[in-house]
Amino acid sequence: MSSVTSVERGALAEGVSTEAAAGQAAVATGAPSRAAQWADAGRERLEAALRAVVGPVAGFALFVLVWQVVAMRIPEIPTPGVTWQAAVTLFSDPFYDNGPNDKGIGWNLLASLQRVGIGFGLAALVGIPVGFAIGRYAPVRAMFSPIVSLLRPVSPLAWLPLGLLLFKAANPAAIWAIFICSIWPMIINTAVGVSRVPQDYLNVARVLNLSEWKVTTKVLLPAVLPYMLTGVRLSIGTAWLVIVAAEMLTGGTGIGFWLWDEWNNLKVEHIVIAIFVIGIVGLILETLLVALARRFTYTEE
Repeated sequence: MSSVTSVERGALAEGVSTEAAAGQAAVATGAPSRAAQWADAGRERLEAALRAVVGPVAGFALFVLVWQVVAMRIPEIPTPGVTWQAAVTLFSDPFYDNGPNDKGIGWNLLASLQRVGIGFGLAALVGIPVGFAIGRYAPVRAMFSPIVSLLRPVSPLAWLPLGLLLFKAANPAAIWAIFICSIWPMIINTAVGVSRVPQDYLNVARVLNLSEWKVTTKVLLPAVLPYMLTGVRLSIGTAWLVIVAAEMLTGGTGIGFWLWDEWNNLKVEHIVIAIFVIGIVGLILETLLVALARRFTYTEE
């Protein structure tokens, strides 16, 4: 190994003395050193992680404690321990099939998700273009706005008997109820988004002599997308709420029917499990759509 030259030794000494001088200056001025800054940043991240974990864990522990107390006072309500044991047994084979009216919870959950997917997809195919037309053209808005305002407050389950009358079967009637309850948030939010597009954008498109298709895809759609995704998020939450009630009324397969069937069998612990499953699935759907909406929401820095 070659020896260090005098020039290198001088440069090294100068670097060390410069770093030491910087450290002394930081101490003299009261500014935190780089190591202290790193320590503070690490401490802040640790505290944020603890808050994110400890809060939900404490809330859930309090919920379980209240549940245990209520179950001790009301014997008909299963305790958390009994419910957990029933859940372990239930999910050990969630896809068994012993006939039309005796299927595992997995099959019933998939049946509900399938109905929600079909009804929600049909609502998106109809509601989003209708929302664009209402927001884009004043005559269309004048024609359809009163109809939307009249039908939107109607309970989705009020449409279920009409679906049974039209389709003569429970499954399409449930899909019809999902379609009706999902379409209104998409129409309204899309129309609001189109109406709030700055007029300057449309004026530039008119000067450039863009076609209506170009205006829709290149100008309106990017600006309206956050509003549209908000309508989609609201629709999926409503659809998941409605399908449970619709399946209770129509029967067949589905998480709503399974819940009602377990009530008829007096298996209260399975009812509690179904409530948790419905809530978890709804939370997952909501979280996915919120993440999608944030992905396409643009803010000016």
